[in-house]
Amino acid sequence: MELLKMARQRTVAMALVVGVLASITIDQVQSIGVCNGKVGDNLPSRAEVVRLYKSLGIGAMRIYEPEPETLLALDGTEIDLIMDVGGAFAAIASDPAAAAGWIRDNVLAFPGVRIKYIAAGNEVEGSDTDSIVPAIKNLNAALAAASRTDVKVSTAVKMSVLGSSSPPSEGAFKDAFMTEVAKMLKATGAPLLANVYPYFAKRDTPDINLGFALFQQSPSTVSDSGLTYTNLFDAMVDALYSALEKAGAPEVPIVVSESGWPSAGDDLATVANAQAYNQGLIDHVGKGTPKRAVPLEAYIFAMFNENQKGGAVTEKNFGLFNGPDKTPVYPIKFNN
Repeated sequence: MELLKMARQRTVAMALVVGVLASITIDQVQSIGVCNGKVGDNLPSRAEVVRLYKSLGIGAMRIYEPEPETLLALDGTEIDLIMDVGGAFAAIASDPAAAAGWIRDNVLAFPGVRIKYIAAGNEVEGSDTDSIVPAIKNLNAALAAASRTDVKVSTAVKMSVLGSSSPPSEGAFKDAFMTEVAKMLKATGAPLLANVYPYFAKRDTPDINLGFALFQQSPSTVSDSGLTYTNLFDAMVDALYSALEKAGAPEVPIVVSESGWPSAGDDLATVANAQAYNQGLIDHVGKGTPKRAVPLEAYIFAMFNENQKGGAVTEKNFGLFNGPDKTPVYPIKFNN
C-alpha cells in the first residue's frame, strides 16, 4: 500500500483553532497559527477578524495578498504574519524596481506589523516556477536595501513537488527548480513553506487508514530507517525533509503554511473528522516529527468557511468559524 500518494493539494494555511470560546487558552501552543482567507461574501470585517485573533490569543496569521485594511488592523498586535505577494508575483520576479516598490508599500509602510515571512508564490506550477528564485532574489535585495533582513522570503509549495515520497526517507524533489529553491533558502536562512494535507492524500488513496490520517490510534504504522511513523502528517513532512537533504539543504526548516480538514462536502469531510484532525494537529506539532523532533510551526487552514470558493463543496468548508456570526464550526481546545 502506498501510504503517501499525495495527489492534488490545494491553494491557500497556520492556526490556533477555537472551540468553546470562553475556555480557550494557548499557553502550550505557540507554534500554531491560522490562515485568513477572504473568498466569501459573508465574512466579518478585517478589523473584526483581527480582534477575534487577539481575543483568542492566536499568535500568527497568513494572508494571501497584502491588504491595507488587514495590515492596519494588525498594527501593534504582535501577531506574526505570513504575507503572500499575490498577483504581484510576475512583476516582482521580472523587475527589481517592482520588488522594491512592493516592499515599500506593504512592509515599510506598516512598521508596526510583525511580518515574519513573505511567500513569493503559492503552489506555483508550470513555466511560472522559473520565476520563483528571481522573485525571492529581488525581494531579498529590496529588504536588504531597506535594512529589513529580519523578514524571510520563501515560496509555498504543495506535496506534488515530490517525485517520490514513500517511505519518507525516499522523499525527493521531482523537478530541478526545487533544488534551486532549496539552495536559495539555505543561503538566506529562510524556511520552506509547505502546504500539507493528509485529507487529500486519504481522499485520493482510499487504502490509507483513516485513523492514520487523523492522528488517531491506527494499525497502519510505518517503520523507515529506524523511525516509526504513527500518523500521515509526520510522514508527509519528513518526506519533504528528505527531499531537502537530497537537494543539499538539510538545514532548511519547514514551516507548514497550510494544513486542515474540511467539515462538509464528501464522506470524509465531516465535523467529527475535521475536529479530530485539527485537534490532533494542535496537540502534535509541538513534538515535531520523527526526523526533526523539535517544535514545528504550522498554520491551520482556515479561519472561516468561504462560501465563494470554487471547485468542490469541500473547498468552502475548511473553516474553523462560520462567517456571519463568528461561531465555531466545532469545539477545539488549544491547551494540552
